[in-house]
Amino acid sequence: LGDVLRTTALLPGLKKKYPESSITWLTRLRSAPLFNNNDFINELLTVENDAIPRLNAEKFDIVINTDADKTSAALASMAKASKKFGMLLDPEGYVKPADKNAEEWLEMTAFDQNKTKNKKTYQQIIYEICGLKFSGEKPILKLSDQETLWAEDFLKRHSLDGKNRVIGLNLGGGDRWKHKRWSEERIAEFSGLISSESSDRLILIGGRNESDLMKRLQSKLKHPFVSSGTDLTLRHLAGLISVCDVLITGDSLAMHMATALDVPSIVLFGPTSSSEIELYGTGEKIITPAECRVCYLPDCDKTPNCMELIKAETVFSALKKITAKNCF
Repeated sequence: LGDVLRTTALLPGLKKKYPESSITWLTRLRSAPLFNNNDFINELLTVENDAIPRLNAEKFDIVINTDADKTSAALASMAKASKKFGMLLDPEGYVKPADKNAEEWLEMTAFDQNKTKNKKTYQQIIYEICGLKFSGEKPILKLSDQETLWAEDFLKRHSLDGKNRVIGLNLGGGDRWKHKRWSEERIAEFSGLISSESSDRLILIGGRNESDLMKRLQSKLKHPFVSSGTDLTLRHLAGLISVCDVLITGDSLAMHMATALDVPSIVLFGPTSSSEIELYGTGEKIITPAECRVCYLPDCDKTPNCMELIKAETVFSALKKITAKNCF
């Protein structure tokens, strides 16, 4: 979901180069809500519904696929177009670059050591793949008036009245890498620092995968906190992030939402690359001191692991820095 959202940063650049274009976006059904109110998109297709027959029948001028996943590459190969950018699927079943502009990114997705060496952001890379110049274009996520009102009502219902800063702490990190999440023990330590040294209010943000963690934290945290609940829709998650003064998070969908919504963020990095992430000058990056960082391993048996090595004091110092910078 985070990769889907961050790729929408392409849309302003495409419209700038092709102002009269009609843009069709193809995604999975679970990602579709991310495109509500997106004025750059003329039509949204989903893999589960009508994508396959439509691709077999229609013709496009340009097809773009920045994902090295075989399914995405196959769909891009299936689509009829005179020009294609990014990744395609060879008839023999391997992913290949459409042209030289995509070679670097394909190699990065195949070899972790290339990602470790990379210093370009993902947005810069996908702009280069499409032959465009990246000029700081952000992902597109637009809330409706109703969603904004829901978020404001959430604050009122939990007595978050604007007198104190609201700090969102995202517990989730997706399913692919277990250690993109900050550890339970460090979260508890951080809440103690909040309690003793500031008057900030803390919202713990999580989904169904974090329901057990949320229950455990209720007895561990020294600082009173508000729970987001674990049944937020994608749109409600975005709304809740929008009313936070600062979001603390790992490399996750919530981080990309904060970026799109101009919410200052403190992002914690362990197994994934910090260089690839574009925060547009509104965030602070905290990188684990672990020597094995940017490993891209789905799991790890090291104790302490890379995210456990990020200290609560380090995150609290970053919070003080970012709140001073933004004049809260």
